Amino acid sequence: MTVPRQQTQNRERNGHVLVWDQNSFNEIFEETKPKSFFQTRFFVTFMLFLGMANAYVMRTNMSVAIVAMVNHTAINDGHDDVMDDECPDSNYTEVDHGQDGEFAWNSALQGYILSSFFYGYVITQIPFGMLAKKYGALNFLGYGMLVNSVFAFLVPVAAREGGVWGLCIVRFIQGLGEGPIVPCTHALLAKWIPPNERSRMGAAVYAGAQFGTIISMPLSGLLAEYGFDGGWPSIFYVFGTVGTLWSIAFIIWVYEDPSAHPTIDEREKKYINTSLWGTTEIKSPPIPFKAIFKCLPFYAILFAHMGHNYGYETLMTELPTYMKQVLRFSLKSNGLLSSLPYLAMWIFSMSISVVADWMISSKRFNHTQTRKVMNSIGQYGPGLALIAASYTGCDRVLTLAILTIGVGLNGGIYSGFKINHLDLTPRFAGFLMAITNCSANLAGLLAPIAAGNLINNQPTIAQWQKVFFIAAFIYIIAGTFFNIFGSGERQYWDNPDNDVKDTNALESQTQIPSNQNGNDARRRISAISGNQ
Repeated sequence: MTVPRQQTQNRERNGHVLVWDQNSFNEIFEETKPKSFFQTRFFVTFMLFLGMANAYVMRTNMSVAIVAMVNHTAINDGHDDVMDDECPDSNYTEVDHGQDGEFAWNSALQGYILSSFFYGYVITQIPFGMLAKKYGALNFLGYGMLVNSVFAFLVPVAAREGGVWGLCIVRFIQGLGEGPIVPCTHALLAKWIPPNERSRMGAAVYAGAQFGTIISMPLSGLLAEYGFDGGWPSIFYVFGTVGTLWSIAFIIWVYEDPSAHPTIDEREKKYINTSLWGTTEIKSPPIPFKAIFKCLPFYAILFAHMGHNYGYETLMTELPTYMKQVLRFSLKSNGLLSSLPYLAMWIFSMSISVVADWMISSKRFNHTQTRKVMNSIGQYGPGLALIAASYTGCDRVLTLAILTIGVGLNGGIYSGFKINHLDLTPRFAGFLMAITNCSANLAGLLAPIAAGNLINNQPTIAQWQKVFFIAAFIYIIAGTFFNIFGSGERQYWDNPDNDVKDTNALESQTQIPSNQNGNDARRRISAISGNQ
C-alpha cells in the first residue's frame, strides 16, 4: 500500500496521526494489532468495569439500607400513601421486611439522607474533569473511590452517634469521593482504547452501573435481614471492604496510559498509541474552552445526555411508583422483577456494542452514522415505551414488559452519545464528560420533581399519562437533536499538529499567515470528511 507523503510526514511528527488521517488506521495498522486475547487494555477495561459497579453499589445501597434503618411504626408524618381506585387490587402482597429499625426518620428526613450523596457527587464533576486533564485521571479515580469506600465504614457510627446530619455529612463525603468516577473513567478510556473498539469497551465499562445495581439491591436486602451488627450496618461494612480492595488493586495494577505501563507488550503499546494519534507521546495542551463551547457536536452530546437522564429517572423511579399507586402492584415485592429492567439494559448494551464496532470496522458505516443509529435505539426506544406504558390501562404484566423493554433498549446510548466524547476529542474527553454528566445529573433531579407536581396527590391514569408523555417528548427531542448536530469525527481543535504550531508560534507567523493556516487545516479536514 502506498501512503501519501503528507500522511507519512504526519506520522513522523512526534508520533502523531492527524485528525483527517484517522480513516487510514485500519489499513495501515491492522497488521500490528496484537492477536492474543489476554491484553493489557482488556484488563484495564475489566478494572474500570468493576470500578463502575462499585460506584453504583455505593450509590444505591443506602436506598435499601434505609428501609431497615427506619422505625416505620414510630413514624407519623400526617399522611398515608395516596392510591388510585381505577384498577382492582392485585393478589400480590408486600413482603414483610422484618422488624422496624432504630431511627424515627420521617419521609422528609429520609429524602435529605438519600440526596446528600448526590450533592457531593454533582459538584465535583467539572473540577475533577479539569484536574484529571492536567494531572492525570488514575489517582483521582483510585483515591476518590478509596475515600468513598473507607467512609462507608463510618456510616453506621455516623447514623447512631450523629443522627441525620452526621449521616448526611458522611454520605456527602462519599459523593465527593465518587465524583471522579465518570470523567476520569472517560479520560482513561480515551488513552487506552483504540477507536474501533470504543463501542464495546465503553459499553462494557458503563454496563458496570447496571451490574452493580443488580448485585447491590438483592444482596443489600439479604445483609439487612441476616447480616451482623443489627443487619443494615453489614451492608456498608461488606461493600466498603470490597470497594477498598478494588481501589488498592486499581492504584497498584492500572497505569495512566500504555506508555507508562512497565510490562505491556510493545506490540500492543504501539498499536494503541498509533491508533490514538500518539496522544500519550506529548505534553497535554490546555483545554480549548472557547472552541469546545462553540462546537455543535458537543451540544448534541450535552442535550442527549440531559434528555437521557431525565427519561431514565422517569423510567426507573416513576414507573414503579405508577405501578404501586395506580396498578396496585409493587415491583419491590419481588426482587427478581425489580432487577429485570437493569438486567435487560446490561445484556442489550453489551450485545449492541458488538454490532456498533462491527458497523465501523466493516466500513459499511462511519463513526457518525454508527453513533446516531445506536443513539436512536437508545433514546427513541424508551421514549416510545413510555408512550405505550401510558396506554396499558390496568394490565400489570404488559406494563412491566414495556418497562423492561424500554429500559433494555436504553442500553443503546452507551454506543451512542455516551462514548461519543472520545470520538470528538480523545484528549479532552474526560472534561467533556464532566460537563455533560454534571448537567445530566441536575436534569435527572427534575424528573421526580415534575412528576410530583403533576400528580399532586391525584395519581390517576390521566395524570400519570402526562408524566410519561413529557419524558417521552424529552427523550425524542434529545435524540433528534443528536441526529441533526451530532458527529463522530475528531474535531479540528483537538488536532495534535496544532500543538506543534503553538509551540513555534513566532516561526509559524513569519512563514504562514495564521488565517491561511487555519483555512488550510479546515480544507484538509473537509477533504478527508468527504471520504467518510
